[in-house]
Amino acid sequence: MAAETIDHSTLTELVEAGALRGAHVVGQPGGWSLRVKYGAAERALAAQRSRQVRVFRRIETLVSYLKDVGIEHFDVDAADYQAEGGKTRPDRAEAMRRAHEAAAHDKWFRDQIEEAIKEADDPNTEWVPHEVVKQDMARQRAELLARIKGGRE
Repeated sequence: MAAETIDHSTLTELVEAGALRGAHVVGQPGGWSLRVKYGAAERALAAQRSRQVRVFRRIETLVSYLKDVGIEHFDVDAADYQAEGGKTRPDRAEAMRRAHEAAAHDKWFRDQIEEAIKEADDPNTEWVPHEVVKQDMARQRAELLARIKGGRE
């Protein structure tokens, strides 16, 4: 059975209303989760996107989160905590690698465009007329066709 969860917004509202009876930081393989008591209910904090129980890899991050929400007193159960062997996120690592590659390519591309604009604006730039380029390409094509034809015989 999936754990019943509470989202960040609801937790914030409960804290502001003074309805929270307790907060428990629970160690598990790979990190720390948060369970809160309010009324007769006890719920785990949910991750925003997956709606699964949120796991903080570092206790410092969880403590900072709790203080930001307004929870300064909580208990810690480290009995099942294991630093390694927890849930990993290779998909996120790969996504971050691709994002960095994309950013690097974008920077390179923008630098190339900027250089081309500077060169185009430079009064000393020598321009080659379109007709000259067409003639040169026709000459290169003819030479290539002659080489291809010569290789078949």
